[in-house]
Amino acid sequence: MTDLPDLPDVHTQAETLVQALPHMQRYDQEIVVIKYGGHAMGDAAAAEDFAEDVVLLEQSGVKPIVVHGGGPQIGRMLEKLGIKSEFAAGLRITDKATVDIVEMVLAGAINKQIVGTISVEGGKAIGLCGKDGNMVVARKVTRTVVDPDSNIEKIVDLGFVGEPEKVDRTVLDAVLKAELIPVLAPVAVGHDGATYNVNADTFAGAIAGAMRAKRLLLLTDVPGVLDKDKNLLPELTVEDCRRLIADGTITGGMIPKVETCIYALEQGVEGVVILDGKVPHSVLLELYTDHGAGTLIRR
Repeated sequence: MTDLPDLPDVHTQAETLVQALPHMQRYDQEIVVIKYGGHAMGDAAAAEDFAEDVVLLEQSGVKPIVVHGGGPQIGRMLEKLGIKSEFAAGLRITDKATVDIVEMVLAGAINKQIVGTISVEGGKAIGLCGKDGNMVVARKVTRTVVDPDSNIEKIVDLGFVGEPEKVDRTVLDAVLKAELIPVLAPVAVGHDGATYNVNADTFAGAIAGAMRAKRLLLLTDVPGVLDKDKNLLPELTVEDCRRLIADGTITGGMIPKVETCIYALEQGVEGVVILDGKVPHSVLLELYTDHGAGTLIRR
């Protein structure tokens, strides 16, 4: 008789699959938008885990849409080319020379690298950006900052930085119908024909809203939304989020992420999750286990 030394592991795997079944049924034929970014993008093992998660989702009946960032990679390329970056109100000021590099890095190198990684794991992905099929039309963004010396509020021209004004889902509907995985770079065209750099979280929120996604997952470098004692808040409502912003619990870069979550929920997304992209297979943990991962925000 053949020895079966790994039988307990096989039973564990089978039990895990059984536990995942109701979650798989919940998301069957549903759209899930995943914003992929942060330092997890620069780690080869994490990138492989992410690609495996996306392929497994697609194979199990989910319709994943990936939106990626690339701030660190853009910064490195600009430095390599001797182009100095300036920031205002937390956003990169993007002149014509910079936006050309942004488009090259986001819609070129990073986009195709993610497509390639998904392909290696057995998926069929297609790389696109907001310009393709007029998918996303952007409007120019301006921000106001307070001068520390005079205490006077002034408008800052951020250059070719935009935010989504209109989303046309024609291309995405066709891609999903063909059972392909769209991988989107957050670059869009304006009414003036100019190219605009769009914050990846904001871009993902607009896509999720237009596609009426079941879930929007924002992969970050932190476990989720934390309380003042740095403990994870597993679930919040929109009302909770606004209160935590007002009392200073949610601060800094987490504020625009949470505002994106609120926007997506108002556009019809059922739930938004902020989770740590550095955790192996965090996407599967969130969607296919009782445990979940990160902070779930609901209406």
